[in-house]
Amino acid sequence: MPRPAAKSSPRRRAPPAAAITVAAEARLPAAADLDVRPAEDVVKLMLDEELSAVRVARARSAAIARAAELVAARLTAGGRLVYVGAGTSGRLGTLDAAECVPTFGIPPSRVAAVMAGGPGALTRAVDGAEDNARDAEGRMRRIAVGPSDVVCCVAATGVTPFIRSALEYARFRRAATIFVTCAAPEDGDPGADLVIDVVTGPEVIAGATRLKAGTATRVVLNAISTAAFVLLGKTYAGMMVDVRPTNGKSWAHAVRIVNLLTGLDDAASRALIEKAGGRAKVAIVMHHARVTAARARELLIEHKGALRAIIGDVEPGAPAAP
Repeated sequence: MPRPAAKSSPRRRAPPAAAITVAAEARLPAAADLDVRPAEDVVKLMLDEELSAVRVARARSAAIARAAELVAARLTAGGRLVYVGAGTSGRLGTLDAAECVPTFGIPPSRVAAVMAGGPGALTRAVDGAEDNARDAEGRMRRIAVGPSDVVCCVAATGVTPFIRSALEYARFRRAATIFVTCAAPEDGDPGADLVIDVVTGPEVIAGATRLKAGTATRVVLNAISTAAFVLLGKTYAGMMVDVRPTNGKSWAHAVRIVNLLTGLDDAASRALIEKAGGRAKVAIVMHHARVTAARARELLIEHKGALRAIIGDVEPGAPAAP
């Protein structure tokens, strides 16, 4: 029997008897003879199905855009994007959270991930993790989900007890909520502010949602976070101008971006980034506005990080100004 809810906790409901949709477990007719096909035929079938998953995600672009706007609004207000999931869904959310930090130069604290079963579940399956509602509430409490946050719950096959509990706790704490799934939940409305249902249908291997459902999930999460950070001024002319150089590869990216947007050679671009405290965006403002690093940072704060509002339209690759 579920334990009674504490007075300070959101109301609990019993988990649904069937959290996995019929579509996720259905057999794909085209894969009936999969085990006797040549390897190339297996690969072609899989990739055809992967392409179909991306097309389904593309059809949900309006809902994905609304999610990105919601994320951008909460981040602007000082909140966080919090991904929640179990199994493959949880791993994909954790991956997206981790990749946002170096790509867009944000503090790790601004994008968080809650994984059913804890950090150990990132590399190995934890039995019963997605059915543990109590664990979900505990983990949401530990990261102090609150009214300024947006919680994005991810579950390929519908609402699991872990996800339902996480959503209930997020609503209790007045956080905004998004639910991403690759199948329409059979147990009713999950109660999220925004539902993105990317119905990918039967897998090449029945029930293996790490395949095209995983691809669709990855595409959707990528689109939500990337579009949100574009709205927040983290890019310019399709380049990640807020990249923070921490290794040889990211330094090369930063130098190339400054080179393209200032016309300076590589050595001068690198020297300018160093003067800017390792921030390519600050370096670009320093060059175009002819100001110090401190003033460049002030200008970026005044313009809410929007580089175009400061330097206008710059053609990448144009010669440096005399």
